[in-house]
Amino acid sequence: MADARIDVVIADDQQMVRAGFSLILGAQPGITVVGEAADGVECIEVARRLRPHVVLADIRMPRLDGLEVVRQLAGPGVADPMNVVLITTFDQDDYVRTGLRNGACGFLLKDASPALLVEAVQAAARGDSLVSPAVTVRLLKHMERVEWAPESTSEAAAGLSEREMDIVRLVAVGRTNHEICDALSLSLSTVKTYLARVQAKLGVRNRVEVAAWAWEHGAVRPGR
Repeated sequence: MADARIDVVIADDQQMVRAGFSLILGAQPGITVVGEAADGVECIEVARRLRPHVVLADIRMPRLDGLEVVRQLAGPGVADPMNVVLITTFDQDDYVRTGLRNGACGFLLKDASPALLVEAVQAAARGDSLVSPAVTVRLLKHMERVEWAPESTSEAAAGLSEREMDIVRLVAVGRTNHEICDALSLSLSTVKTYLARVQAKLGVRNRVEVAAWAWEHGAVRPGR
């Protein structure tokens, strides 16, 4: 998608939020906001009609919320799923697991920086994912300190090697690829290769789902 136009639909019940996101994204070369929606029903209709590369959807919207929007546009059983990034706030922690199961490819705070908003859209358009580090840490587990799970949990590791489990745990606590490189003394290409293997073994589509798997299977846990 580096040289192609990225079409985006923005869904939020607050007109000022839509206008702000549209202004930021519209000023970015290669990104075009092709549609807006004020509620979930309208979002689904606009997205299906325009087939954008990325849908930005607020979790809280009238008629249908963002969780149902992502299920209908990207969830299990959808023949041609779209890339949906959910917009969240810190008081919506319980929604993330549902959003992941419903097919969201990213989560972003509503007050995210313009640079992070653009990066999230570009990542989603590539079929990748981006989760705000603050969202990852707070939403995947309310934690002050993280403990690695003992090796006895490895039977749930779906055939992952020790190094692959290291990658999974770091993804689960919000580390970027570059931070994983530093932590494990690996090259960027090697980290990407490990991530691809992990996703294939776990049967997941992106690092967001890798993180969800890690928490659900006890690979990491909140410190006591």
